[in-house]
Amino acid sequence: MAERDIIIGIDAGTSVIKAVAFSMAGDQLGEASVPNQYDSGPNGAATQCMDRTWSDCASAIRSLGEKIDGLATRTAALAVTAQGDGTWLVGQNNRPVGDAWLWLDARAADTTRDLASHYIDAERFLATGTALNTCQQGAQMAHMHRHCPELLDRSEAAMHCKDWLYLNLTGVRATDPSEASFTFGDFRTRHYSDLVIDALELKSRRHLLPEILDGSQQTHPLSAEAASQTDLLAGTPVSLGYVDMVMTALGAGVYTGTAGAACSTIGSTGVHMRAVKDSEIKLRGNSGYVICLPADHMVTQVQTNMAATLNIDWALRMAADLMSETGHPHDYADLVARIDGWLARSEPGQILYHPYISEAGERGPIVNANARAGFIGLASGHRFPDLIRAVVESLGMAARDCYGAMDELPKELRLTGGAARSRALRGILAAAVGAPVRVSAREEAGAAGCAMMAAVAIGAYSDMESCVAEWVTPLLGDAETPEPDLQATYSELYPAYAKAREALEPVWDRLAAHRDGADAKDDASNPTQGGS
Repeated sequence: MAERDIIIGIDAGTSVIKAVAFSMAGDQLGEASVPNQYDSGPNGAATQCMDRTWSDCASAIRSLGEKIDGLATRTAALAVTAQGDGTWLVGQNNRPVGDAWLWLDARAADTTRDLASHYIDAERFLATGTALNTCQQGAQMAHMHRHCPELLDRSEAAMHCKDWLYLNLTGVRATDPSEASFTFGDFRTRHYSDLVIDALELKSRRHLLPEILDGSQQTHPLSAEAASQTDLLAGTPVSLGYVDMVMTALGAGVYTGTAGAACSTIGSTGVHMRAVKDSEIKLRGNSGYVICLPADHMVTQVQTNMAATLNIDWALRMAADLMSETGHPHDYADLVARIDGWLARSEPGQILYHPYISEAGERGPIVNANARAGFIGLASGHRFPDLIRAVVESLGMAARDCYGAMDELPKELRLTGGAARSRALRGILAAAVGAPVRVSAREEAGAAGCAMMAAVAIGAYSDMESCVAEWVTPLLGDAETPEPDLQATYSELYPAYAKAREALEPVWDRLAAHRDGADAKDDASNPTQGGS
């Protein structure tokens, strides 16, 4: 029989599902992926077919087997992580109740605002360390309970994406300590909290919450049915990973024992986090997440931007659409290579842009479903490169905004995500945060993070710290220090960015009311006039 020398990590993101093979020492051996798909609908709906998601996951694993000889007999374990938040409802015979509500879904905005206004929400926040927002399963289930209770009535379990895939892999209904505690529990105990569930008005739905399972300590065998669909061997140990953002950070270097180190993932969303003991968490304001790490009493304090590179995508699509209208068809992806050139032809810090392009608003460091993107400081001399620079600089401002809402700015910033490949963007992030940046050579940090959990679970490593020492620390690149003049520019610019964000909140609310066709009575009777 072949030696079992491979661990498979599955990372089911919003845009792509990846299956990645690693050696027992953490070397990446191969990767296969399948594009993910989701649907948009009225009132901010964003949904995903659950059966298709599992089928695509199985397809990615089979494709990996076509690239690596003897994958089935060589696999010692596999682990799964996936996009966080959202609501994946399972009913009789483990069948989907309907399409999953994704983290992008904005339908629960009104319910979220109402729940967050109750006095008990402060106690919920102290337990979870996590501000309520429209992305989360708790808010979405509360909205369903109020407005479409039949969905919950037909359900037997409320799961997340990785939980749904784990169910298909093993037949076991479970969730992990990270999503369980920041949604329905207490990050200190890693168990469900009756207080939190009551604050969400979901006491009658508590039976839908599955068992909490730590995949760094316990596995379940791959089922015969899943084996036939993935071409792996039945009985192969399967580990349920933590939520994708913390798995990515683990694989990229958030937890290496370096004092003051933090980790940002700059992808479709921006995720900014630092590792800290659960007893040392300082909760400031009412935003962000506290997410457990698969290590004793260690958690990550997290602030997340709803949209990061989605802002760049939007700007490039606008340019591509305009050029296409003139009879010169362009795909926005063809313009990505021009970004560094545009940055070189523009002056830093001339225009402010708030990167709130998502229809779901913003969740870090403010929680406002009405927040929207916008430029401030435009003049007739500005051209498209200046706009692109403002959009890219906003990712640095947003990162500083998020870290500032924690305890202190990082002393070193580890970067991951597709945008980390751009030296120009790395320079902007380093200058905005005021810290040197290091990029991990790890190509698939999320898949690596959950594979590390499986490695510990099957005894390949005695604990997560020893696994990190071999899988993570040696792959960190050299520190890239911020350029002093650029750092000074952004240090001077940031207060204006923050004050403008605060001043715009009532404007966003007014625009939202306008979109909804609701005007305040007093404004209707006393309309604002033009002129002096």
